[in-house]
Amino acid sequence: MSKSRIMYLSFIVCMVMGIWMVVVLIQAGRDVKDKEGMVRMPSTDSSGFVTLTDAVPDAILEIRYFGTYNFVGTRIEGYMEPTALLTRIAADSLRAVSDDVKGLGYRLKIYDAYRPQRAVDNFVRWAEAVDDTLMRRYFYPDLDKGVLVELGYIYKLSGHTRGSTVDLTLFDMDMAKELDMGGTFDWFGPESHPDFCGNPETGVYTGDNGRSPGGRSITEEQFRNRMILRNAMMRHGFVPLDTEWWHFTLKDEPFPDTYFDFSVRQLVK
Repeated sequence: MSKSRIMYLSFIVCMVMGIWMVVVLIQAGRDVKDKEGMVRMPSTDSSGFVTLTDAVPDAILEIRYFGTYNFVGTRIEGYMEPTALLTRIAADSLRAVSDDVKGLGYRLKIYDAYRPQRAVDNFVRWAEAVDDTLMRRYFYPDLDKGVLVELGYIYKLSGHTRGSTVDLTLFDMDMAKELDMGGTFDWFGPESHPDFCGNPETGVYTGDNGRSPGGRSITEEQFRNRMILRNAMMRHGFVPLDTEWWHFTLKDEPFPDTYFDFSVRQLVK
């Protein structure tokens, strides 16, 4: 075989390999930068995860990103079924929370748990489309959409994508409805902060609503309800977020540096 023929075939092989690599990268999802700024490819390995309701059968699911009642107003990429996934260790800890609050007459109601990186990318693209304000009146009426990234409401990375973070509230079994937390899940504003109108460290209600741009407030009962959820989660190893009363991450999460990008659907046992 001539030298020119060999060079031509080598070129073809390189081209095929290049195309194959591009396909793999597209299928795996976009690169993400971790806390140290290192670029990592999101993992598609779901072997360390469980379907949340298999571990916590008493949980009630209302997966907002599978439907259209969310701040975007459409189903979010990566949510293929209205189910919730968590790492095994986080799900076991959440079962302990569930057993705890069940004794108080409540059940856990889940809005979101594991979130694929493609869903986070969906949020970022939505935030960049500043004219798309379909759901503003329901989730961020006091804010201009253009500041959502700047104020930290939308991130390019999310703890949810590591698989041990959950968004939830409490469901009152006697009243047959959610416990009144004084605000909806995914409300963008200081009214969602755990320290809004009170001190979460002491549990003392102050009524201080000075940070609310719309002059909104919550009652002492609503603040106390938030503390019931917060304290139950913290008793079983979850860490709260200082900007969202509904958001908790397992302190000893098994994948602190790994971001995942497999779809949300019922896992095969």
